[in-house]
Amino acid sequence: MGARPVTVRLARWSAEHPWRAIALWVVFVAVCFVGGNAAGLNEAKDSDQAVGESGRAVVIVESGDFDEPATENVLITPRGGTLDMTAAKAAADDAASRLRAVQGVASVGEPVPARDGSALLLPITMSGDPETAADRVQPLRDATAGVQDAHPGLRVEQVGGPSINKALDDTLGEDFKRAELLSLPVTLAILIVAFGALIAAGVPVLLALSSVAAALGLSTLASHLVPATDTTASVILLIGMAVGVDYSLFYVRRDREERAKGSSGLDAVEIAAETSGHAVVVSGFAVIISMAGLLLVNDAVFSSLAVGSILVVAVAVIGSLTVLPALLAKLGRWVDRPRVPLLWRLTAPRTGRHGAPAKPRFWPAVLKPALRAPVATLVVSVGLLLALAAPALGMKLQFPGMEDLPRSTPAMQAYDRLTAAFPSNGTSHTVAVRASASEAGRVTAALTDLAARASADPLFAPTEADGPKIRVSADGRVSVLRIATPFANRDERSAQSLEKLREDLAPAALGGLPGVEYAVGGDVAGSEDYERHIRQKLPLVIGFVLALTFLVMVWTFRSVVIALSSILLNLLSAGAAYGLLVVVFQGTWAEDLLGFTSMGAIVTWLPLFLFVVLFGLSMDYHVFVVSRIREGIRAGMSNREAVAHGITSSAGVVSSAAIVMVGVFSIFATLSTIDFKQLGIGLAAAILLDATIIRAVVLPALMTMLGDRNWWAPRFMRARSVPAPTDPPAPAPELVGAH
Repeated sequence: MGARPVTVRLARWSAEHPWRAIALWVVFVAVCFVGGNAAGLNEAKDSDQAVGESGRAVVIVESGDFDEPATENVLITPRGGTLDMTAAKAAADDAASRLRAVQGVASVGEPVPARDGSALLLPITMSGDPETAADRVQPLRDATAGVQDAHPGLRVEQVGGPSINKALDDTLGEDFKRAELLSLPVTLAILIVAFGALIAAGVPVLLALSSVAAALGLSTLASHLVPATDTTASVILLIGMAVGVDYSLFYVRRDREERAKGSSGLDAVEIAAETSGHAVVVSGFAVIISMAGLLLVNDAVFSSLAVGSILVVAVAVIGSLTVLPALLAKLGRWVDRPRVPLLWRLTAPRTGRHGAPAKPRFWPAVLKPALRAPVATLVVSVGLLLALAAPALGMKLQFPGMEDLPRSTPAMQAYDRLTAAFPSNGTSHTVAVRASASEAGRVTAALTDLAARASADPLFAPTEADGPKIRVSADGRVSVLRIATPFANRDERSAQSLEKLREDLAPAALGGLPGVEYAVGGDVAGSEDYERHIRQKLPLVIGFVLALTFLVMVWTFRSVVIALSSILLNLLSAGAAYGLLVVVFQGTWAEDLLGFTSMGAIVTWLPLFLFVVLFGLSMDYHVFVVSRIREGIRAGMSNREAVAHGITSSAGVVSSAAIVMVGVFSIFATLSTIDFKQLGIGLAAAILLDATIIRAVVLPALMTMLGDRNWWAPRFMRARSVPAPTDPPAPAPELVGAH
């Protein structure tokens, strides 16, 4: 008898030494979490995220080592009609007097009237670290509120970077807190429905939470090699809860199924380890490969997300192979306690006469079209998915701008009034110049001329009365000019102004200066450059993921056909998700339904991230289902019987796992920002499509149509021998692991 698979050996040791395994897992999680917190987080800087010409502009600006204090403004506008300038100046004087007495205010400037007389702006400079200005801005807002109370006939508002960041932090912080608090009870509720028992439902959640805790600590340590971004922790939570629950669900469900057949506790754990445990390892490896593809983008954000996702998936796999068998062995039959009476009757593995599994009804009915008319079923289902994917051909990519942030806060409403009265405070381009200090005078003159030419062009906002603001570094080597445009970030005219600045105005003004290095950046430039960067990297990432996934699937199932079909089905699922995103978010029909304002595009980074996440998570289901089909083939079933057996015996657990993922991802769709809303809807819809139409209709139809050709491989790739399964399934498709 050959050596047992490593998954079985790990499970047996864990089941025989449960307290040791549990203690080792607790220590591992604690060391990772505490060690990560002790090491501290190394966050990515702007220069780490530099891409294209806009990235070069960021690097040039950072090399100037500018002292850039945080700035705020008090905006005074009429509540209706025209502005009474005398009353406005009185309010501005009152605001200046109050704010000069506020701790944290370095200086208060002179009031600046709008060109059309519609507003008065009082600039404020804050002291201290600009990075923490949002945390210290509340006293300024309180003083401004006092001015508003004293001048009720006017609208007196505080607006600026720190106050906007404070308002958004409060709003988005509440959003994420609500999402994190909801994800746990939603997941637990779904699992209670799936298992009908509280302990069985709690085990996957416990493993997922501990995996997330360990991965958060490990990612903090890893940030000293690959700098982290502020989205990494949220993605670790998102992916960790999804795969952690999935892997445990597969394992626990198989263990319950085997015990229901009469296997002893240890035998049930071993069978679960050899079957579901093996599927967990393969699917986890597939997810890791997909996430590793993000490293090829050569971008700080994607690299950080890749490292965090890889770590949480690896930890979840290790936990399912080590501590999970110990928990199941220690709990024994108690895993099915306490039972929820009605749910238990619906979800417990059923047995018929003589202890044989009862015949299911629902899934055989769903499978009938695929088994009886596979070609027609395949054509219709694939046609529907391709029709859903078709809108993706018209996908537009765009970074969200200030106009895409939620307008529910007074700070954003004030920002809209600020940019309307003072267009130069809105969307702007940054011209960054680096030259020798001896050229500083000529650079300043060239930038002044550039600002004058831009101001005369309708694509740019006119220069304010006090002239262009050119910042020069202390050593005289770096000069920076902001050139505003009166249009929103995603307005086509903003892109046109960028093109004119880059192709015409900047070369004309700066191209003749010797030894000058310059670049045009800003939010519009960053969006344009990043979209170009993503479009260039997307084929490379897709090719990498497809090639390595193909090799893993061939190695796992010893079949070229299975590997190719798995890739094609996952591409079909991803394409349908892309099409759905375009239909929902590039139009306006779903705005009121989902609570967003359409930006007419998909967030730039989303298609690439969505592809790798969906490709990895879809492999979970595919590996699990095909593994059950292969069990039937090895037990001597015909191809059609094996397909029926594999689908019916895995449908319950796949459906439960998918519902958990859909529930968690849907919570993220309730967040205020458009990027997370698109991510949540995209992931939830794709997982739902994958677990239903793909796995219950397209896959069985395809495998039934192909017959024995499913398992074809060149001679050198074929396994030398096929070991007998640990517990061969009965030669009939009626075996059901879940209902």
